Amino acid sequence: MPRVNWADTHTFTAPRFHRPASVSDLQWIVSGSVRARALGTGHSFNAIADTDGDLISLADLPPTIEVDSAAASVKVSAGVRYGELAGELNRQGYALANLGSLPHISVAGACATGTHGSGDANTVLAGSVRGLDIVTAEGDLVTIDGAHAEQVLPGAVIALGALGIVTGLTLAIEPTYQVRQDVYAGLPFAAVREHFDAITGAGYSVSIFTSWQGDAVDMVWVKSRADRPAGEVDLREYGAVAATEPRNPVPGMSAGNCTGQLGVPGPWHERLPHFRLDFTPSSGEEIQSEYLLPRQHAVAALDAINDLGPRISPLLQISEIRTVAADDLWLSPAYARDSVAIHFTLVRDMLAVLPLLAEVERALQPFDARPHWGKVFTTQPDIVGALYPRLADFEQLRATLDPDGMFGNEFVDRYVG
Repeated sequence: MPRVNWADTHTFTAPRFHRPASVSDLQWIVSGSVRARALGTGHSFNAIADTDGDLISLADLPPTIEVDSAAASVKVSAGVRYGELAGELNRQGYALANLGSLPHISVAGACATGTHGSGDANTVLAGSVRGLDIVTAEGDLVTIDGAHAEQVLPGAVIALGALGIVTGLTLAIEPTYQVRQDVYAGLPFAAVREHFDAITGAGYSVSIFTSWQGDAVDMVWVKSRADRPAGEVDLREYGAVAATEPRNPVPGMSAGNCTGQLGVPGPWHERLPHFRLDFTPSSGEEIQSEYLLPRQHAVAALDAINDLGPRISPLLQISEIRTVAADDLWLSPAYARDSVAIHFTLVRDMLAVLPLLAEVERALQPFDARPHWGKVFTTQPDIVGALYPRLADFEQLRATLDPDGMFGNEFVDRYVG
């Protein structure tokens, strides 16, 4: 039976599939392999996880979650999903700084591909990584942590699976906190252009949803921490209307799948994601694409995409605009620059979507837009490579840890050497 990713946009071609029950089993598999890749929860939309050798799921590894209060960190096994980690952390009185829109994704997979949430001061999820346990090409288990802070760790955290198979991660944690979520509708697009910084600063995490039609965006989701100062602006001052019933960002989908709204405070892990862990967020009938560009180009980039609205909207389910803080991770789409992320959830019609993405990429190219590693894009490797100042350093790190390219595949080898 063919194995496909979550959205059924990629059928894995690996001739061998493994689910090791222990790290030692994993080491044995890797030591006898010529080509190997780790498979997370299958939420990438391209071929980044595939291989012509051994495809390895870590879902059966013991689900370890070990809190170190003194170090303000947690050690988590790679197959654990963010929703599972967050629930356990909250039960112990701790939290992560941020979460993505889906709690269903694995910690290791999300970090490896630069997945992010939202917030002017919030980095990509991998920004919380303080250490990695990784099985190398020889089958050895090594730890990369603060002792390698400058030379190795920033290059190893977002590595697209190209350095080895991560079995565990150490993440920074903080005391648990409460979040309220307010949804607004009908914010004029002109207000987004004129007051972009104020709008994205209206809460701890802010998402703007739009269909690129008409004179207003569809919704703005504002997530505010109870222990932090509130944003200085009320979006109603700019013409938005507060929602009086729960909403789903995707038209036609049930709000019952979504986290609590209407300003009712709740635990951080039940508000920062858009969707609840105990519900499938959608049918998977979609293709996702996303581009991160320097924040200073936000308004010009939004104008460029808005001009493509008539071309985009027939293939669009919804688009989301978020902000991401700069980091020092070599392959992070937000490396060394505060960023704006423009995300597209599109209909599952690859033949129609690919030409559209080429148009979107041409419109965004003047703004040095970096595509999300785990989404669908058509940008050529030479263009992508020029956007990453530390790419040569990563290639050297890869040559050191995996000189024969065991953990590569067609996608990885094209984009990171």
